[in-house]
Amino acid sequence: MEKIKVLFVCMGNICRSPTAEGVFTKHIKEQDLEECFIIDSAGTHAYHIGEPPDQRAQNAALERNIELTHLRARKVEMEDFEDFDFLLAMDDDNYAALMNSCPEEYKDKISYFLDYAPHLDTREVPDPYYGGKYGFERVLDLTEAASAGFLSMLQKTGSINQKTKQ
Repeated sequence: MEKIKVLFVCMGNICRSPTAEGVFTKHIKEQDLEECFIIDSAGTHAYHIGEPPDQRAQNAALERNIELTHLRARKVEMEDFEDFDFLLAMDDDNYAALMNSCPEEYKDKISYFLDYAPHLDTREVPDPYYGGKYGFERVLDLTEAASAGFLSMLQKTGSINQKTKQ
């Protein structure tokens, strides 16, 4: 079975992208689809390599039964552009960083994560790092909506059935 490979990307890989990874993982587990996916997250910068997600992100996620403690920050690598089917950026800066680094033949794999939640009327998941608890709750709300939309798109287009079943 060929799995769908999804990479969530923010700047430091300690707030938004690990939260998105955790939220999407929860969504696919609830639908018994975890065997269909490889999910990861990474940052466009190397600020926090090897560190766990921000404690505030972990706490906010845990309140929604989402576990992030096992995740560790890493930087996007050149191989990711070839290896992953979807590279989902959290904001304009990280979208631009991905597009600038990506070989031309893989640029179609890069999109904004919030494009899968058009009803939110925003493309950017705001960075909660310098904000309070509300910022982390907002990231969870946005990533939950986008996760549902992304999974729905994969199901409607038949991507899950086509790619994951032989």
